[in-house]
Amino acid sequence: MHTSLRLFLTSLTAVAASSVALVAGSALVSAAPASDSLGYLDSTARCASTAETVVFGSTAESRVAICDTPIGLQYRGVRVRDGARLILSAANGGAGAYDADNDGITYTVTSRALTISAGSRTIREEPMVDFHAADSADEPAGSSAPSSTTTTTTTPTPTGPPLPAEVGGSGS
Repeated sequence: MHTSLRLFLTSLTAVAASSVALVAGSALVSAAPASDSLGYLDSTARCASTAETVVFGSTAESRVAICDTPIGLQYRGVRVRDGARLILSAANGGAGAYDADNDGITYTVTSRALTISAGSRTIREEPMVDFHAADSADEPAGSSAPSSTTTTTTTPTPTGPPLPAEVGGSGS
């Protein structure tokens, strides 16, 4: 019986350790949000069916999409923590970068990161954990692809409550 009890406790310890490792691993590696060719499903970071998706991606804190609309490029972003949305006109910054400005704050989207800056000061750089680009967005730096010169006013679009895919974690 002593051997059976030892075997049981050893098995129980192994199961507990495996469970802790599984939970810890889950916190570090999460699946990419559900998406299709327009961007993330049920999210502001999604292009309308009348627009062409240029790029879209997610960081641990945000989801973004750059859409080519009939009136020019558009930045569509959402902060996952609280569902705060931001929709602005955007510009092709060259070399695979897209910029959107909002009252002196610049949001730059690349395949590497979402960078939020004020002038030359970086406020935050969020590394991309999931990124998708349309074939035309993969032009090499210095290519002859035309860049956007949209000068539309960058007034944020009023939005309602967060969409289902935009509701974040604990809100901290």
